[in-house]
Amino acid sequence: MSRLVRRASFCSIRSSAVSSSSMPPSFPDLPNDVRSTPRSAAHRANVTAVLTNKMVVIIAAEAPIGVALNTAALLGVGVGRHHDDTVGPDTTDAAGSPHTGMCAYPIPILRAPTDTLSTLRAEAAARADVTIHDMHQVAQQARTYEQMSTTLAGTKPEDIQYLGLALYGPRASIDSLTGALPLYR
Repeated sequence: MSRLVRRASFCSIRSSAVSSSSMPPSFPDLPNDVRSTPRSAAHRANVTAVLTNKMVVIIAAEAPIGVALNTAALLGVGVGRHHDDTVGPDTTDAAGSPHTGMCAYPIPILRAPTDTLSTLRAEAAARADVTIHDMHQVAQQARTYEQMSTTLAGTKPEDIQYLGLALYGPRASIDSLTGALPLYR
């Protein structure tokens, strides 16, 4: 069985974002840029993983709302790409219309000052069981991924200003790192 995805650009767990304008017209018979994506076990959330692991997103308190929303979206894509168990199976509504799998985890969106994000990232990096995805000023200001990568390679770690973090790992580890942070409101 396949699932249909209707978007101007798309991201899957195994590939990076691709603009529809750069894609070869491989599905000319499908209207409105609809692509057929094979359903895979990689897209099915593991119930045990959902119960024992946790995912959180922490946004810089100083970030303007547009930057905060973009940061949260980019962090979610990063986590989804690296953790096959995050997406649940495709579903259908009462009319039988397909709906692609959604994230199987609740994702609390938390808020922290920028300096706290740097400290939190260092603490999380010291734990082998926690995966860190970050969004920083270098990425936000770059025009291309190559430009971001080159600029970041020349930036000292202490000079990186984080806009947000996504943490994924055992529930106890994530709670001990983020339990004192308030929800983003």
